[in-house]
Amino acid sequence: MNRKLLGGAVAAVAVLAATEPLSAQTINELDRGAAEGNALLNMVVLDNIFIFVAGVLVLFMQAGFAMVEAGFTEAKNAANIMMKNLMDVAVGFLMFGFIGWNIAYSGSSIFGIANGGWSKFGVAGMTDLFPGDVADYPLAVPVDWFFQAAFAAAAATIVSGAVAGRTQFKGYLLYSIFITAIIYPVVVNWKWGGGWLDELGFVDFAGSGLVHMVGGVAALMGAIVLGPRIGKFGPDGKPRTINGHSIPLAILGVFILFVGWFGFNPGSQLQADMAVPYIAVQTALAAAAGAMGGMIVSWLVGGKPDVAMAGNGLLAGLVAICSGIGNFISIGTVITGFVAGVIVVFSIKAVERAKIDDPVGAFSVHGVAGFWGLIATGLFASESSPVDSTGGGLLTGGGAGLLIDQIIGGVAIFAFVAVATGILFSAIKAAGLLRVSEEEELAGLDLSEHGVPGYDPVSAPLMPSTTVIS
Repeated sequence: MNRKLLGGAVAAVAVLAATEPLSAQTINELDRGAAEGNALLNMVVLDNIFIFVAGVLVLFMQAGFAMVEAGFTEAKNAANIMMKNLMDVAVGFLMFGFIGWNIAYSGSSIFGIANGGWSKFGVAGMTDLFPGDVADYPLAVPVDWFFQAAFAAAAATIVSGAVAGRTQFKGYLLYSIFITAIIYPVVVNWKWGGGWLDELGFVDFAGSGLVHMVGGVAALMGAIVLGPRIGKFGPDGKPRTINGHSIPLAILGVFILFVGWFGFNPGSQLQADMAVPYIAVQTALAAAAGAMGGMIVSWLVGGKPDVAMAGNGLLAGLVAICSGIGNFISIGTVITGFVAGVIVVFSIKAVERAKIDDPVGAFSVHGVAGFWGLIATGLFASESSPVDSTGGGLLTGGGAGLLIDQIIGGVAIFAFVAVATGILFSAIKAAGLLRVSEEEELAGLDLSEHGVPGYDPVSAPLMPSTTVIS
């Protein structure tokens, strides 16, 4: 594209030079036009390179998910965890590219049917290296698709930890295909694709609902249909602790996710402007507040500051801030993050009391904290925000309108994903492809499902026992 622009400019100058001498005014106009053209070109290139880097950071979050899930589960399933996260990326990119992209961005509809979204395959415009209309949207299709595909894979991989230790790999692959090809894209269509939630006024800047609630609710349904791990609940129904094998590995994953979130949230600005550092700061504040909330509550409830709860509190703060980060000032950010850290501790305990086995707290961190993030937007959105000041929340003088929109959106996302993934997991279970045998579960899935241990039992030291979050 640069060469075409340059060639056109050179040709125009050559024609003018051949016909008559250039006046000083003409030269000034040409210089000004060239400068404006170069400035626009540089801006577009910067926008696209920034979103590409942000997409790489979102993709790197998969390493964080893998570390968190492996650390909080038993060593005998570590290779299985790695394989599921690896395939979430591979399957997610292929299925979102082949089917999901067109459903997500087919136009206003309920289920992505408008404009033939279900009948289109592949990504139109992938060979276009420059945006079609810079004034309307600054991103070229390859960059836009890459960023969005990384989000789709992230939504899918949230489920991995919730069904850890007892799921057939082939059944998990089927789930990953359907969520990235259909379920996640339908929900994205509702807001980011210009659908009915967008028309309603629903706000979800970076995906508290569209990404995290989708993954979190799917995790809940997977855990319910699958059933708990052997030995998780005693004959009296009381939960038992099943130890994870590495808190250091899990907290390393938390830090990787924290870093990746600086692509997730700032990248959702979709251009490189001065709102980006502001969004980054709000991201950091929410994470810090969430970690403090998780630590304080676990300390008060359990008598000791629980590092695992603090780590999940940090992640809950990040999940919750995604929705309203463009509409918040710092006080709203800190409150949202802190409350998310508090909520996640009680939610993890409540899920366990309901006899649902979610080894890493995926539903609580992503589903519950995601819904809280939507509600918090309706409460704390501020017209003083330097990013988006178009509306206020209930507690900032904007009335209840936005809060109602957020509740409607959250309930709709929960209901659709719960039904869709409930049917999906039930169908996989009916086909005999969901749960491994008791012998395989007790031995660990690394050998039975993949033929290789996560750790060499000869050369690797014995992993210390640590308490899993459950």
